[in-house]
Amino acid sequence: MAVQQPQIHPNVLAPGHPAPVGEGSGWSFEQVRGSATALHGLDPLAEGGGRRVAVLEVDRPALVLGSTQPDEVVDRAALESAGVELVRRRSGGGAVLLVPGDSLWVDVVLPRGDPLWDDDVGRATSWLGRAWAAALGDLGLAATVHEAGRVSTRWSPLVCFAGWGPGEVGIAGRKAVGVATRRSRAGARFQCGLGRTWDPGPLLELLRLGRRERAAGRRDLANAAIGVHRPPGEVVGALRAHLARA
Repeated sequence: MAVQQPQIHPNVLAPGHPAPVGEGSGWSFEQVRGSATALHGLDPLAEGGGRRVAVLEVDRPALVLGSTQPDEVVDRAALESAGVELVRRRSGGGAVLLVPGDSLWVDVVLPRGDPLWDDDVGRATSWLGRAWAAALGDLGLAATVHEAGRVSTRWSPLVCFAGWGPGEVGIAGRKAVGVATRRSRAGARFQCGLGRTWDPGPLLELLRLGRRERAAGRRDLANAAIGVHRPPGEVVGALRAHLARA
């Protein structure tokens, strides 16, 4: 069956957007809606061009696996019963559950050679993390950037928000913005994700786990992350304002 092409809306502001990217900032902006399969199939790095920001909206729930996660981690029967799409992204990390109306997915594309570019993968996302933290600060949320190296936990090979990577953003010690990165000769695609709420239960229900292991996951991950309960348009607007100053 053919994958339906995503709907792309260049230079459209999200509802409630308080501030556009300033002229001369070098950032282009678009909103794209479609299936998670179609959205992950987009390859902005292959298209070339300059700095880009895209707000990507899924039209149905989707379980997104990291590039190296084995298919065997998924409970196919649970996935089919829940009507959840299964997708694999090109960047690494654990699984993410995308839910329309709850998940905010923002891609930030940076060409190689840009003044913000850093060959050191440990520092490459610091500027973006600072922009996210400042944006959340504008919305009244005291956010901090994880500047140290990768932090793994028992659950991070399975669940993206169970661990920490450089440049990711937290609130009160709980992960709020996850960042998965794909780098190529052309540049880097930073796939940023956050939710209005955090509940690990629905994601764990789609993974092949025993009853006791799933219960342990709910307990262990209950405070691993935190939702950003703000209108998506305000979040995106605040981020765009800070990217304009980058």
